[in-house]
Amino acid sequence: MNPVNPVNPVNPVRPFTEQAWERTAHLRAAIDGCRFLRELGEGTLDAAVFRHYLEQDEIYLAGYGRALALLAARAPDTAAAAFWASAAHGAAVVETSLHGDLLGSGALPAADGPAHASPTTLGYVSHLVATAATAAYPVAAAAVLPCFWVYADVARRLARSAAAVLDAGAHHPYARWVAAYDAEGFHASAATARRLVDEAAAGLDDLEPLHEAFATATRYEHLFWETALHREDWPLPLAAPAPA
Repeated sequence: MNPVNPVNPVNPVRPFTEQAWERTAHLRAAIDGCRFLRELGEGTLDAAVFRHYLEQDEIYLAGYGRALALLAARAPDTAAAAFWASAAHGAAVVETSLHGDLLGSGALPAADGPAHASPTTLGYVSHLVATAATAAYPVAAAAVLPCFWVYADVARRLARSAAAVLDAGAHHPYARWVAAYDAEGFHASAATARRLVDEAAAGLDDLEPLHEAFATATRYEHLFWETALHREDWPLPLAAPAPA
């Protein structure tokens, strides 16, 4: 049962996640309009761009798994700890395995060289790991939620609109990506993550830190696809070039 709103006892307080989803509608509209996602659904996305995205996502998932593991260690009960720990395993092993399969399938161009984190990837991973390690548990849980929820939402809509890709067969790399994130198991995990965040938020007097954490991660979700399209890299190399 929803708690009663002390200001208006007739109306129950809406769950935090429902409020957060509504407050980030403009960010999700920007995600919906990403050219990367539109072209992925149409099957016209440059294969080199998709390789760059997968390479960055592999790096991201390793960091996301660490953030989830930190969250598991700070969870308030064994059920929440078990879920976050299982999600950390899924990010580090299951999803990374999918990316490795796609990168090694021969359907994408060869790598230009060893992958390194782009500015956006490094920023997103650093934000999540720092939040999971230092912020209060409810704030940390709100920060990791968009990766579950936004991906599930995007994949479900792509599964309805990406006919050209899905009709190409299950071995098409874009079709495999859509199918993985539109799988019922992934949607179930997203629903559990939402429930745990709502449980963590229940009874808190100040939800603004949770809203900020959720919105910041959603902004990074948008940036991740936007910068992947342009194959974002650092403007200067890490090491100075050798003298001629």
